[in-house]
Amino acid sequence: MKRKLIFIVVIGTILAFALADALDLFTEKDYLMIPHGSHNHYLPLNRDESIPVHNYPMEPPKENEMITPDGRIVKKPGM
Repeated sequence: MKRKLIFIVVIGTILAFALADALDLFTEKDYLMIPHGSHNHYLPLNRDESIPVHNYPMEPPKENEMITPDGRIVKKPGM
């Protein structure tokens, strides 16, 4: 009985970490990749909800760039 409980706890922990990783909870990026048909769009975490997903870029920003809430890719401040 004790082995079964330990097994269930270990499997539950592994599944919890896998789910958190799939939901990008460990990411340090300031944008999300959203699948949209046959391609992806990159949306900032602070996006303007009134702007449709298809107005956002289909390529991620470079390291010195960021996506504005309205979908433009601009240089990061101070870079």
